[in-house]
Amino acid sequence: MPLYEYRCETCTKTFEVIQKFSDAPLTSCPDCGKQVEKLMSLGSFQLKGNGWYNTDYKKSNSPSKTGSAGESCGSSTGACGKPACSTN
Repeated sequence: MPLYEYRCETCTKTFEVIQKFSDAPLTSCPDCGKQVEKLMSLGSFQLKGNGWYNTDYKKSNSPSKTGSAGESCGSSTGACGKPACSTN
């Protein structure tokens, strides 16, 4: 279930509540009972570890387009469109 962040407009307390998507947003502060506003906060989703397509699912034995550290892909721009790194 998602974690939502609220802030009381009167006592300025900020708190988090775990709610279902179908639950109505909170309207009152649990401490003072006054009006609260729902805050927008960043999600904490990250992809970590090996793979994520390049090593887990790729079937080809050809070198990757982006190359590894210290290698140049031989093109004037890298995979991201920025100038390719030079190796000396």
